[in-house]
Amino acid sequence: MLLLGPPLLLFALITWQVVADGPLVGLDERLSRALVHPDRASELLADLGNVQVALPVLLVALAYVARRGRATGGDRWWLPPAAGALAMVLVPALVAPLKEWTDRPGTPAVPPAVGYYPSGHTTTAVVAYGAATLLLLPLLRSPAARRALVAACAALVAGASFGLVRRGYHWPLDVAAGWCLGAALLIGLWLLAGRRRAAGAPGPRTGAGAGGRAG
Repeated sequence: MLLLGPPLLLFALITWQVVADGPLVGLDERLSRALVHPDRASELLADLGNVQVALPVLLVALAYVARRGRATGGDRWWLPPAAGALAMVLVPALVAPLKEWTDRPGTPAVPPAVGYYPSGHTTTAVVAYGAATLLLLPLLRSPAARRALVAACAALVAGASFGLVRRGYHWPLDVAAGWCLGAALLIGLWLLAGRRRAAGAPGPRTGAGAGGRAG
């Protein structure tokens, strides 16, 4: 549970600065002005955080993990995909009230409105792509395949985050807060689904030679 401390503490610090209009907000706004350059590429990258894009990726991973788990006959095979689904459900449940409470206005690149903090698109990307990666890693035997999966996840999250800031959909601190929330949810997923599986320990009925191992 100690792993949850850093992302939650960082999220609390960022939220305090946003609500109190602290020094980090001034730095955040200056950084945004330097980075914002709306174009088609940044808009496409930002779309990686859309539910319509990220959720199907997670659903495919959940279905595959559930099918593999049921086929191998492992105990509680349903728990990892259920935990992944729960993590995704918690995204709007957490983000929506935080947006209403903080009531942060958007950047000059978007129409005047409030409710931009934290970035729901960023949190969605972190949780959807991150949960898919965490659940699929134990099923991959090849270290190269595992590295490629992690790299793909990092690229998708980084692309969405950069696109959101570059397009001006969000301030950088909105995105950073989304990282923190997403990281906390992924840690919760890892704890709930079982650290033994995430670490690549053999399942209860598959044995050490069955391919449910991670690096």
